[in-house]
Amino acid sequence: MVILKKDPKSLEIAASVLKKGEIIIVPTDTVYGFSGIMPFTKEKIIKIKKRGAEKSFISLIEKPQDIYKYTDTPIPEILLKLWPAPLSIIVRDKEGRGTSAFRCPDDIWLRNLIEKTGFPIYSTSVNYSGEPVLSDIRDIISEFEDKVSLIVDGGEQKGLSSTIVNLTDKEPCIIRQGTLKISF
Repeated sequence: MVILKKDPKSLEIAASVLKKGEIIIVPTDTVYGFSGIMPFTKEKIIKIKKRGAEKSFISLIEKPQDIYKYTDTPIPEILLKLWPAPLSIIVRDKEGRGTSAFRCPDDIWLRNLIEKTGFPIYSTSVNYSGEPVLSDIRDIISEFEDKVSLIVDGGEQKGLSSTIVNLTDKEPCIIRQGTLKISF
């Protein structure tokens, strides 16, 4: 099923599908993403992307302060003030068992979707692992409509990935310079 993002019912429909544990494709503030509710849908997304389980996904959060539900890592105020933005931050998990990446997206529709589900939403680019990221909605529909429960059509996306900052070491480290240009 494909629905236009600007359709007044798109938010309710997308939230309903996500709450059933299904995978959808949504436009983000960067590229289209395979999305599912964290932590229940990781295996489904891995299967669709044909991706190894060792690579983690970015979790989209509604509000900047929501990151502290999942980590005790101190986030530099300068980074928190940039959110919402195409900025992903890698932190140590509260349990200390690993690391996770979070982003508070610069898209009100997407933040409202996160709020409606009540959980962070996994997000990973729409492509098969190792292949180019798809940004043209027609290509996305052609390739993945039969593999997901819903595609939200937001038109063509920018095609630029988020900037990723790693905060798991003593000093912040830019892993990938993306749409948002930053320096330390």
